[in-house]
Amino acid sequence: MMHAIETVDLAKTVGAGRRLFGDLRMAVAPGEVVAIVGESGVGKSTLLNILAGLDDADTGEVRIEGTALGPLDEAGRTRLRRERIGFVFQAFHILPYLTLEQNVALPLALISPDATAARSRARAMLADVGLGDRGADYARDLSGGELQRVAIARALVHRPAVILADEPTGNLDPDTANRILDLFARTVRSENAAAVIVTHSAATAAVADRLLTLTRSGLVAGHG
Repeated sequence: MMHAIETVDLAKTVGAGRRLFGDLRMAVAPGEVVAIVGESGVGKSTLLNILAGLDDADTGEVRIEGTALGPLDEAGRTRLRRERIGFVFQAFHILPYLTLEQNVALPLALISPDATAARSRARAMLADVGLGDRGADYARDLSGGELQRVAIARALVHRPAVILADEPTGNLDPDTANRILDLFARTVRSENAAAVIVTHSAATAAVADRLLTLTRSGLVAGHG
């Protein structure tokens, strides 16, 4: 079976040779949710960026549905991200000059000419995250928790094969977080996607099929 996400012997250093991690191997199957925890500064967000092709490892390889990222040029990586990856950034990256509906529809607009279908799907996703009546609003009108929900809707809207999420419930109250995590897990499994979640939250990690701890020596099962 081909894995949705696979890494082979990844290593990454930053600054003046400070090692974040090495010998990192991971395989995530379609329909599987993996949570990654670890100490602050060990490189969890950096690992997500490497999986998305936004950053490069020093050594090793990342494959997304069998496609190695290393040989791809920037245009090829951008195309792969648009078509096959959904990313929930910790800083949201919601575009302030677009409405919420336009923000959520953006991944579809980049890969499909059907604007009507994109708007319809975006409205449905906003409703799923509890913002169905806010589609015409702009980012400046939203709280941090609402922006986070928009970011999650945008990451899921184009039914990506791979979903990468950096602290996806960090700004949400517990009840909203539980609803969003349920949506997240149901979507991954119903769409047969693969998800990697970086989190400090025990509740977020609890929705995962596997829990891994990132250390300087790689990934270990469970809490270290």
